Amino acid sequence: MCVTKHGTMALVSTDTKIAELLNELHQLIKQTQEERSRSEHNLLNIQKTHERMQTENKTSPYYRTKLRGLYTTAKADAEAECGILRRALDKIAEIKSLLEERRIAARMAGVYSDTDPPRKTMRRGVLMTLLQQSAMTLPLWIGKPGESPPPLCGAIPASSDYVAKQGDKVAARVKAVDGDEQWILAEVVSYNHSTNKYEVDDIDEEGKERHTLSRRRIIPLPQWKANPETDPEALFSKDQLVLALYPQTTCFYRALIHTPPHRPQDDYSVLFEDTSYADGYSPPLNVAQRYVVACKENKKK
Repeated sequence: MCVTKHGTMALVSTDTKIAELLNELHQLIKQTQEERSRSEHNLLNIQKTHERMQTENKTSPYYRTKLRGLYTTAKADAEAECGILRRALDKIAEIKSLLEERRIAARMAGVYSDTDPPRKTMRRGVLMTLLQQSAMTLPLWIGKPGESPPPLCGAIPASSDYVAKQGDKVAARVKAVDGDEQWILAEVVSYNHSTNKYEVDDIDEEGKERHTLSRRRIIPLPQWKANPETDPEALFSKDQLVLALYPQTTCFYRALIHTPPHRPQDDYSVLFEDTSYADGYSPPLNVAQRYVVACKENKKK
């Protein structure tokens, strides 16, 4: 396919911006290390002060005053480091957003890369690897003290007026070849505000026709992982009915949460509805937070 001059210039401009952001991110990482090295001296003083207090077996006004000052400094150091890390996370989010914009622009211009080949030539193994990478690199939500997780963090649904952007991955309910309906993993192509309908591509369809679907047939996927240690309320709970992407496929099926994640890097353990088993459910299977969404159908078929 021919690549337009405008498309090429847009890609170059995006690459330049990404390079600038990567340099800024590198500087922030260096600042983080410098801040951490500086604070280590103060933390060592705290440890030594406690050791002296234990040796002398007393807590004098002098030690109390000294420790109060040391802990105040340690708190300020930690807040400074936290501020730098948050700025670094913002840079990473901006870089990821630009990379996604570049991917979409390149696809429209007819330019493909090894990590995003044309859909009609993509081997299934490559697709499964890309889906796994997408789940692994989903950012973890890290809020400020007292801040609640936002919509599309873990199990928290999108707001009622939310519109998924071009390139976003969603669960989409489509009619299969046999006439039955199923939930598939799809990519948003566009949204028509006049008709309130999406155009989406099946992530696994290899050039077949595009689907035009109403909003109620689209479920946006999470944009952040929820941290079980700080925001357990943002996760689906045990025995909750969900739609989960069946391993090594691009289709969502009804399932029960068997075990929620215990650590940020953990997956859900789910039981898929399966009539071939005596109790109607499969053995536990792991599914990443990225690919578990609320089930709109509450009653078991």
